[in-house]
This record gives sequence, structure tokens and C-alpha cells, in this order.
Amino acid sequence: MAYQALYRRWRPLVFDDVYGQDAIVTTLKNQIISGRIGHAYLFCGTRGTGKTTLAKIFARAVNCDHASEHGGSPCNGCAVCRSILSESSMNVFEIDAASNNGVDDIRRIKEEVEYPPTEGHYKVYIIDEVHMLSTSAFNALLKTLEEPPAYVIFILATTDPQKVPATILSRCQRYDLKRIRSEVIAKRLKELCEAEGRTVEDRAIDYIAKSADGSMRDALSLLDRCFSFFAGKELRYSDTLEILGAADITEFSELYRALCSSDIERALRIVSDTVAAGREIYQFTNDFIWYLRNVLLSMSARDASELIDASEENMARFREDAALSKKGLLIDMMSRLAELSNRLRFAKDKRTLLEVELIRISARSTEEQAAPSEAGGRREAPAVPSEGENTESSKAPTRSEVSSPSDTGKETWAEGTASAGGDSIAIIRQNWGALVSGLSASNRHLYENAFVKEEGGRPVVIFRSSMSFKIASTNKEENGLTRLSELCREELGLSLRFGGRVARRGELEESMDSITDEELARINFPVDIE
Repeated sequence: MAYQALYRRWRPLVFDDVYGQDAIVTTLKNQIISGRIGHAYLFCGTRGTGKTTLAKIFARAVNCDHASEHGGSPCNGCAVCRSILSESSMNVFEIDAASNNGVDDIRRIKEEVEYPPTEGHYKVYIIDEVHMLSTSAFNALLKTLEEPPAYVIFILATTDPQKVPATILSRCQRYDLKRIRSEVIAKRLKELCEAEGRTVEDRAIDYIAKSADGSMRDALSLLDRCFSFFAGKELRYSDTLEILGAADITEFSELYRALCSSDIERALRIVSDTVAAGREIYQFTNDFIWYLRNVLLSMSARDASELIDASEENMARFREDAALSKKGLLIDMMSRLAELSNRLRFAKDKRTLLEVELIRISARSTEEQAAPSEAGGRREAPAVPSEGENTESSKAPTRSEVSSPSDTGKETWAEGTASAGGDSIAIIRQNWGALVSGLSASNRHLYENAFVKEEGGRPVVIFRSSMSFKIASTNKEENGLTRLSELCREELGLSLRFGGRVARRGELEESMDSITDEELARINFPVDIE
């Protein structure tokens, strides 16, 4: 008999074997038991989350006379269940809309539904990737979907529900299947390894589960690759890394330390070794982002062990690496790599893109270290408040303290201002995205479109329109200028107080001359900086 892939051989046959979709499974089982069965269903979700599997189980359950006795699941033993399982039943039709997306294909369905089922209770039409249907095909399906015969059930499945017309969505019971948690995938993989008689290290299973990115099918495919390479042998964590082209945590730690110390030669050598080992750059980048996430959590949370699934040895490494950098720089590093990951998906020369981005990150680290050196190597701003000066910034400015937004160029200040040198302004600009991300949602978009200048030895947020300035300065939810001062102190170690005003005439053009790398990154085409 020909070999069958793991994800096909172990496809769930009853609802209880479907992992990670408990709420949906319970709802469908209750509908079977109570007889409250709808005529149209829409299963949405990313690949490998169980859309088609649930549709097939449901198709058998509605036709099985013993489903109520089995808790809503099909018995898989009666003649009807066996014929559906063998794909010989004339009552269940599975249609791939990617290749059968024309109006003629839907018209054939409309003709077929006129005839009642030859066995069982329902005719079930499973239309996979339904969003691929043409507009005319959707229109042809609409009337049949709205008022089908009592013995017809439509089950639509899609990974892209926003492409399905609202007229179709409104006629279906919609179920959104979520990504499956890695611990749930790992539990299922352990069960299958025992059933297959294979010995696998727990660390290897956990890594495969995380690499699957919420897809049970992807996890089984990865496990299948590992089994094929090490046939009959114990599958270890190191073997998994070799097969899947992944890197060990020590390599990520070494790369992170190289970037923090601006040792770009060492960082590029790590990339070269990664390519030489046959590892995939896209996967390497995503794994490095995950490593940085763990370092950030170690830096931010009091008890990060509850948030990070790692051994004590690795937790100690995360804590050591967390002490090497400021939070703002780490967030900026993660943001740059996350954007790079999106570009790598479709890029031809992935290695070059990664190397260029690492050079940029290393240069940013160099600037971060050099900026405070002129002020005696300290992170504080050169000028600090004099004794007796009010340094508290918790109180938002009152209406009388805020200048009229209609007067372009007028200012408002967080209470208790402190001076800022040019070095501090440079640091703020470099970490502006990270600072803004710490603001509330009602303020964030306003400050993302603003820029920072030094005026009178103080940092001033320049808003691009009087409307943005008005909304920001009268926001009851949060005083953005005060919050920026707090974030500067927490993230960058700078004791500053921000001012704010509307841009004067010609200032917007001047701001383009000092555009930051982060702002350049938002542009959708390459820009060379000389």
C-alpha cells in the first residue's frame, strides 16, 4: 500500500479529536443532538486549523442515525458513514472553488439540489476556498443559498472571508477557527508519536509545534519530514534543528550581542555560517524575532518565566542579554526585523536584505552609544532641573495652560520643563516610534504624524495641523506630552519635559530634510541614503 502522509492518516474522524476549536466543536455537536441544523455554514480560518476536517465530520454526523448516541459525532460504522468515508457517497460533494469557480459550476449545483438524497438525510455541499468564486458564480449561488430545499446543507470554507460578498455572509452561520496554540499542537504530536511507535524528545516536539505557527497540518508535515530523515531512530532536538534549517538559541544570543556591541563583522559572519549550513533566511529571521521577544519580556516583566516557555538555562541567558541594551533600542530592532520579515517572504536575494538590515541596526547601536559620550558617557540630558524646580509631570495641563490651537506656532508644555541638548534630541528621534507606541490609542496616531525639534534647549513636538494639535492638547484620556516625558525617563533614561505646538509655515518642508530611517521604512519602495 502506498505511503500516506501523517496529516492524512491521522485526520480526525470524530469531533472530540479536533484540537484547539473547543467552542465551535461544542456548538456543532449540540446542533446535531438537538436537531437544530442550519442550511448554510461558513468556516473561516488560516491554513491547517480544521475547516475541511470539521466540514467532513459534520457531513457524516447529519446523515448518521447514531450520531446522538455518540455525543453528536458520527459513528463511522454504519453504511452511510462508511460510504462517505470512502468518498463513494452520492450525498456529500466536496468542491474546490479555486478550480471550479465559474457560473456553470454553480449552475450544476443548482440542478443537482432538485433531487433528494438517495441515502441518509441530507445532501451536503462542501465548497472549499469559496472566496475564489467569480462574481457571477456568487450571484448564481445566492438564491439557492438563501432558500435551499430542506434536505440540502451548504458548508463554505475560506481563508479569506473579507473577499466573500456580504450577501453570502449574511445567509450563513459563520464560525471563525482560531490558530491552534503551540502547547495544544505539542500535546497532539506526542499522542501521534506514541501511536506511531516513535521516540521523540520533548524539546523537539515543542520546537515543531512553535514552527507550525498555529497550523496542525503544518506541524504534522514538519514531523513527517523529521521521521523520514531519521527513520527508525530517536528524534532529538538537535536533529530537528538540522532538518528544519533552524538555529539554536546560542546563535541568536551571539547575534544579538554582536548587534548591541556594533560588531557588524561578527554579525555578518553568523549570517554567513547560517547560509552555509543550509538554513532558510526567512525562518532564521522569524526565530531571531522570537528570541528578541523573550529578551524584551525578560526586561519588562517581573516574573517573565510565566510568559516564556523556556528552560532555566535559557531564561538565565535571556536575563543576561536583557542587560545589554535599552528597551527602546530593542523594540526598534524588533520592529525593523518584523518589517524585513514581510519583505523576505517574496524576495529573491534574502541574504542581502538581511545583511543590509543588520548593518543598519548595528549603525543605530553605534549612534546610541556615541550620543551620550559627549556628555560624559551618561544617558541623562546635559542640563537637568535646578534644585527646587518642579519635576513632576503627572498633572495634565489645564485649559488655561494650553494655547489656542488656532494660533499657529503657539505652545503648550508638560508641567515642569527641563532642558535637552542636541544629543538628547537625536536619541528621541531615533526611538520616536518606540516612544509613540507607548501612548494610548487615542493619542498614538496624532503623534506618529508629528516630528520633534529642539527649541530653547527643550524638545518640542511639532504637529502638522491645528486639528491634530487641538485633539492632542485637549485629550481627556491622556496628556500625551506628559506621557512622552515618562516614557523618555523609563525607556531612554532621559529626564525631559516636552512642549507642543502647530507647525509654522514652511516647517513641514524643513522636517523632510531630517527624516528618520523609521519614516523612510514606511515608504513602499527602496530609498538609498547617501
